[in-house]
Amino acid sequence: MARLALAYDLYEERLRKQLPQSAIPRHIGVILDGNRRWAKSTGKQASQGHRAGAEKISEFLVWAEELGVEVITLWMLSTDNLSRTSEELTELLGIIADAVDHLAMQGKWHLNVVGDLGLLPEDVAARIRASVASTATVRGMKVNVAVGYGGRHEITEAVRAIMREASAQGKNLDEVADCLSDADITAHLYTKDQPDPDLVIRTSGEQRLSGFMIWQSVHSEYYFCEAYWPDFRRVDFLRALRSYAQRERRLGK
Repeated sequence: MARLALAYDLYEERLRKQLPQSAIPRHIGVILDGNRRWAKSTGKQASQGHRAGAEKISEFLVWAEELGVEVITLWMLSTDNLSRTSEELTELLGIIADAVDHLAMQGKWHLNVVGDLGLLPEDVAARIRASVASTATVRGMKVNVAVGYGGRHEITEAVRAIMREASAQGKNLDEVADCLSDADITAHLYTKDQPDPDLVIRTSGEQRLSGFMIWQSVHSEYYFCEAYWPDFRRVDFLRALRSYAQRERRLGK
C-alpha cells in the first residue's frame, strides 16, 4: 500500500511538472455532477451523496489556489434542480447553505453568488447572502457559488435589467433594440467584471453543459471526467489541466 501511495504521489508530481504556469486557466467552471449516482453506487442515501460532494469542495479549491487559478465557479444548484421532490430539495438546500457557510468561515476565498436567490426559500437565501457578505474583504481566490442558476434564466434576467434601465431613462423599445449590444448583456450577467471561463470541467461522465454559463463559455475548453464528483481526485484535476494545456486555443479566430 505504501508503494502504491508513493507511485501515486510521483505520478501527480510528474503531471504537475508538465503544467507551465502560463497554461493555468484564469477561470475554471465546474459542474459538480454525480452526487446522487455516487450515493446509489455505494449503497447510501442521496443526502449522503450531496454531503460527500459538499465536503469535496474545499479540497478542490485548495488544489486550484495552489496552482494559481484566479476564479472558480461551482455549479451547486441549477434551476432545473428546483423541480426535485420537496423532501430532497429541502435537504439539498440545507447542505448547500452549510457548504457555503463552511467556505466562508475558512476565510480563504472571496465568495460571490452566481444565480437567482429569489428562487430559493428566503431563510436559505438569507443564509447564503450572509455567508457571502462575510467574505467581502477577503483577498483570496474568487469563488462563484452558482445556486439557483440556469444559463437561459441568467440571460433572460440580463435582458430584463437592460429594459428596466432603459425604461427608467425614458427610452422606448425601438431605441433599446437599435443600441443593444453583446457588451450590454455581458455587463448585466452574474459574472460581470470577471473573465470568462477558460476551462469547464464536468464530472460523472455526462458530456453536456446543461445550460451552464452558455453566454460566457463561447470560447471555453471543455473537459469531461468519468469520476463522480465525490470521487474527484487531484490527479483527475491535473489531467484536466494537462488536457487544457495541450490544446490550441483559437478563440474564434
